[in-house]
Amino acid sequence: MAQEKKKALFICLGNICRSPIAEGVFQKTVKEMNLSDQWEIDSAAIIGWHVGDPPDWRALDTMKKYNVPYNNNARQIVTEDFNNYDYIFGMDEQNMKDLNKKAPQGSKAKLLLFGEFDPQGERIIRDPYYDNDLEGFEKCYEQSVRCSKGFLESLK
Repeated sequence: MAQEKKKALFICLGNICRSPIAEGVFQKTVKEMNLSDQWEIDSAAIIGWHVGDPPDWRALDTMKKYNVPYNNNARQIVTEDFNNYDYIFGMDEQNMKDLNKKAPQGSKAKLLLFGEFDPQGERIIRDPYYDNDLEGFEKCYEQSVRCSKGFLESLK
């Protein structure tokens, strides 16, 4: 019998900067660790402002630069996600507050701050949305790489 896949959902406010990068990096990390067949991975937004939109062009450029394949559009988190996913990762404290408010009582998903898995201890994933350059996107990418590896290693 095939092992049931673990499911991870990455959340940020609008699902066009941090959570798509985290989703793409986690997907790539899982692939590099030969765990692709064990994971189902997605991302979503707290708010519905960007539903249906592709990620911010700067997020896409950053992912392209690091050969992170990405082909998804923004969606908003729905109640079913809390029982469909095993792990739901927020990017900052406000995401976590919002997730805890939205989560139905007794839902199965573990709500986790993605940055908790950063071996360098940077708990908040940098939100680069209002930046004028790519620096914040680079930082978000680097944090996502460290947190993806850190989380997957914590499961061993």
